Amino acid sequence: MSFFDRVSSKVKKGFNDISDAFEAEKHSHTHLGEKCHHLHHHTRNNRFHSFAPPRSGNDAKWFVDGCGYMWAVSVALEEAKESIWILDWWLSPELYLRRPPTANENYRVDRMLIAAAERGVKVNIIVYKEVAQALTLCSEHTKHALEVHPNIAVFRHPDHAPSGQAYASEIVSGFKNFSLKTFDIAKLPEDGLKALYGANDDIILYWAHHEKLCLIDGTIAFMGGLDLCFGRWDTNSHPIADAHPTDVDQALFPGQDFNNARVYDFEDVTNFMNNKLDRTTNSRMGWSDLSLCLHGPVVEDLRAHFVQRWNFIYNEKYDMSQKGKYRPLSLTTRDIPDGYYQENGMTVQGVEAIEDREDNPEEEEKEAHRHFHLPGGSGSIFDSIHSKFRDNMPSFTGRDVQQHQGMSVQLVRSCARWSNGCSTEHSIANAYIEVIRKSEHFVYIENQFFITATDDHQKPVRNKIGAALVERIVRAHENGEKYKVIVCMPAVPAFAGDLHADDSLGTRAIMEYQYHSICRGGHSIIEAIEAAGVPQAKQYIRFFNLRNYDRINANSIMSSLEKASGVKYEDARKEHDDIVGAGYVGRGEETGAAAGQPNREYDRYQSAASGVPNSRYDSVSECYMDGGPSVKDIPWAGSEEAEFDAFVSEELYIHSKVLIADDRVVICGSANLNDRSQLGYHDSEIAVIIEDPEPVESVMGGEPFQASRYATSLRRQLFRKHLGLLPWQDWAKPTANFMPINKASNDYDWGSPADLMVRDVLSHEFSNLWNGTALANTEVFNKAFHCVPADNVRDWKQYEEFFGKHFVTPGGKDENKKDLPPKYAYGHVVKEEFPGGVSELKDWLDRVRGTLVEMPLLFMDGVDFAKEGLSFNAFTAEVYT
Repeated sequence: MSFFDRVSSKVKKGFNDISDAFEAEKHSHTHLGEKCHHLHHHTRNNRFHSFAPPRSGNDAKWFVDGCGYMWAVSVALEEAKESIWILDWWLSPELYLRRPPTANENYRVDRMLIAAAERGVKVNIIVYKEVAQALTLCSEHTKHALEVHPNIAVFRHPDHAPSGQAYASEIVSGFKNFSLKTFDIAKLPEDGLKALYGANDDIILYWAHHEKLCLIDGTIAFMGGLDLCFGRWDTNSHPIADAHPTDVDQALFPGQDFNNARVYDFEDVTNFMNNKLDRTTNSRMGWSDLSLCLHGPVVEDLRAHFVQRWNFIYNEKYDMSQKGKYRPLSLTTRDIPDGYYQENGMTVQGVEAIEDREDNPEEEEKEAHRHFHLPGGSGSIFDSIHSKFRDNMPSFTGRDVQQHQGMSVQLVRSCARWSNGCSTEHSIANAYIEVIRKSEHFVYIENQFFITATDDHQKPVRNKIGAALVERIVRAHENGEKYKVIVCMPAVPAFAGDLHADDSLGTRAIMEYQYHSICRGGHSIIEAIEAAGVPQAKQYIRFFNLRNYDRINANSIMSSLEKASGVKYEDARKEHDDIVGAGYVGRGEETGAAAGQPNREYDRYQSAASGVPNSRYDSVSECYMDGGPSVKDIPWAGSEEAEFDAFVSEELYIHSKVLIADDRVVICGSANLNDRSQLGYHDSEIAVIIEDPEPVESVMGGEPFQASRYATSLRRQLFRKHLGLLPWQDWAKPTANFMPINKASNDYDWGSPADLMVRDVLSHEFSNLWNGTALANTEVFNKAFHCVPADNVRDWKQYEEFFGKHFVTPGGKDENKKDLPPKYAYGHVVKEEFPGGVSELKDWLDRVRGTLVEMPLLFMDGVDFAKEGLSFNAFTAEVYT
């Protein structure tokens, strides 16, 4: 009997029992027409069944993309005085929060946290403990790199085979027999997959802690879609070229932070030499994301959430013998926010209070441990908690924002017994559905995934956010209302370069589920809307992607400097990455000039380049931004053929998780729009619902309209970025939008020409601008780069003709094929489209504005492209939805 067969036989019953239990429950966000109040009695009096009610009197600030956000985090970390608490899916200790790294060596995450610990700040971090055979996050490296000071404690969770289980050693040894080269999750036996990725009360092997949260001194909170990890830092113009021939120190993305997972994914992040991406020939993948900074009463809810998670893990993994290294956290009675605190000291779902005291810390620790300990390991204190809540919590109207000083912000979550030691909470899904149903004018959704159902026929997909969209659109049509839904999402939601390759099975599965959610399969959103009598669904709902281009400045100047110095640019650049501690042999500051040793390649190249003026255009990404130059006017040092080869394009990866309704309500956090994030008992997530009472005079459908300052400024900023109506962002010159909320509010240019162009979402002028920009950009990218997905590719034969025959697949997987036509590197220009040469190409690229493109809804609608070679078993149903 195989390893998987042996393990699966031991956990199969528990796995099936849990699945059956949840199927029997009638939750409001999974079963149409149902309410689940009796299933969530702990939270039934709070809006959306959250563990916390709405809080008034808050301040909030948005950060579009990682550049300003990470600078703001660095300011807060530098000024922390008491505590730093972090939740992350992935945390990279070597991540630079300010760029370029050469000028900001003190602003690397590990250095900032260690410096804070040396000041006496207590640092508590929880990161997702990945299945190492499936992901390359290397949380063990994160833990070892940071736990170098007694004030820093790092928890990794969940354990995949908890100690004490009879079969733990068998699971561990089975994992050790895997290799990344042979590990093919799509082809493993179904029962084995259930055992590996399923869940019961004792084993959690797949569902992830997906939250992103940083709490500073318990008063400032950063949260949203951005992890503090490689690949996330980016500016609003999203440069994807990072070759700097005249000055290696200008590199923005050191080591594995220069990443394009569609060519080579992150691999063994502790050994930087495994970054195989040559930035003189390849682009990176841009990262579009959104995060927030919060101050006010809602931060107390976030603190309570962190304490609950920390103490649950502490009690699950550690005993009193390890108290010297790890300690539980506590909130004093006065720290417990209203809304879920009860007089007897117990709080909802496990957050308990200790009485305020001034006695010695050891006694306080003993008392805290007594409060949080789970007796005997067989039962849970959470099972016996009965909390009372304030009655008459504010109800969401979708129209009237409560009038008070400061914003109303409510924390909502997806969590369960495995993640928080609590009853299942899916208040994020409840909020999505309610906000959509009560929206009056429009809903804008920007999300990494879009997998949802309109009815119960779309099993295994359970969440009914799609049903709420259908119901609201049909109602708008029947009532003759102007109404619109705009969705932005990645063209390829995972990272396959060649969608026909065997290692792209998972990506195709996700895409299949998404297309069945949107436009095909018989029960999709578009089909359901039109079946209800709406003649053309696209007049109400449309879907879009993002894409951009750049030019790699590997020019004749680079060649001449390589010849003069005797050093290849890439060798000098790799040594530069060593110098800033993100290197390829792990030398960092222990070697090189800091240790009295020469940096031979770097020094020689830089010496040769010292007399050459720097080029402003190592990237041309500002050409499609507001006020940027024409790409036709950008100089090039070298041959026309070399410039032809230098242009590259890539999907701009959308990682945001935001919903904006009526320019009045914002939902933003870590939750994707799929079952994994929305059901509650899968991935753990947090989000906030923000309602700002500060009015802004606006226009909606041509009529005067009073919008919310926060919601409409965020929505307009996002729209302007996608349309190329924001100026190029200088990462070295911080503005008010680089500061935490306690330093400055958002700076937005109200009433500017670009602002007025995106003010009225329902106007014909805006629709023409938005749809026209997407159409024009799509035409250019498809012609120049033959991007897939594309509407003219509807089966595998057309895929090969349009894409496959032109490109060497990433990693050289087809290099041994014979009789192939001339090929181009992945992401480069198909030259035969431009018989007029590079000048004709630049004429076309000059039409691109911003990054918005149409989503190709006809792509592969002629084949069942996901199921080729892939069985949709219990594993795929759970993992890919």
